[in-house]
Amino acid sequence: MTAFSKEKVSETFAHLHANPELSWKEIKTTEFVKQKLEEAGCKVRAFEDCTGVIGDIGNFDEGNPIIALRADMDALWQEVDGNLQANHSCGHDAHMTMVLGVLWKLKDTPELLKNVGVRFIFQPAEEVGAGALKLVDHGVVDDVDYYYGIHLRPFQETENGKAAPAIIHGATGSIELEIRGDDAHGARPHLNSNSIEVGTYLVNAIHTIYLNPTIPHSAKVTRFQAGGQNTNIIPGNASLAIDIRAQTNELMEELQKKVYAVIDSANKLFESSVKITEEHGIAAACVDADAQKVAQRAIEMSLGKENTVEPILTPGGDDFHFYTIKKPHLKATMIGLGCNLSPGLHHPNMTFDRDAMYNGIDILTTIVKLHAEGGVE
Repeated sequence: MTAFSKEKVSETFAHLHANPELSWKEIKTTEFVKQKLEEAGCKVRAFEDCTGVIGDIGNFDEGNPIIALRADMDALWQEVDGNLQANHSCGHDAHMTMVLGVLWKLKDTPELLKNVGVRFIFQPAEEVGAGALKLVDHGVVDDVDYYYGIHLRPFQETENGKAAPAIIHGATGSIELEIRGDDAHGARPHLNSNSIEVGTYLVNAIHTIYLNPTIPHSAKVTRFQAGGQNTNIIPGNASLAIDIRAQTNELMEELQKKVYAVIDSANKLFESSVKITEEHGIAAACVDADAQKVAQRAIEMSLGKENTVEPILTPGGDDFHFYTIKKPHLKATMIGLGCNLSPGLHHPNMTFDRDAMYNGIDILTTIVKLHAEGGVE
């Protein structure tokens, strides 16, 4: 009996899609994947302080290349058809399914595993930009030579049936602010700083930031909450969130400094206190040329040269790139998979051609085959 079947892939995706879990709460997902890894004969490792699981198969003897495949696990929290719920609108259910599909394909071709070690990394908390760093701390890539990820791409970026050997993600960041002051009566606006006006100042000042126009970047307020039920109260308190993005890490650093300067100016202009309460970010892509070359060859072998497209430049981000920043010895790239994804990533009703997962499975399996057979030069 073969380990791989389309029915098995379909059933796995259906289960993962129907059971989404939020960042750091992927408990049942971890257990489900762990069971699949164990059933396939992997050496499995889970973690006491976080979700996520890894499985090793093949020959990890010294001298053999160690190849890792990464799948992110978490879902988003969003309104779907009027209900707030966890929702796999970024394709992580598909990513997990494809990586498991590679495992099953390899089980059917055990001769490939004699000269290569393969690690399947199921990573939590990608959506909050923290899971990769956590697994780096756990040493999951310390002995890895080549590292590959895969991500569904919207139809606007990549046509169905095609794939790219790299996704050139930009750097992303989030800054959350609290404006703190006293409420005042609507008849006495001179007695406080209106937090709505303070927030409006921040919105407008951020729009005056100008950087190199040849490098994609943006900064905008994505959340602004102030005021209550009474319309005759001038609110002293508010909260804001700012989303910032830049295609390079260098421009992101410059953009951050400009935003910090705007926040500092608000503190000087108004009586209110404007403080950063939380911030996090994701680094821009650092794609390795050798890994990209292997991925391109695998796509050409799996889909044909006519369906191999150029690396995708996107302002979106992924914490996958923290692995290479923290562990510079890694040769890594992320494959962009065309799948007729629409209306777009993170849309609550995102859909894609599920048959495209078989293209992803074939590409990743071919990557392992190239490394196992020494055909990566």
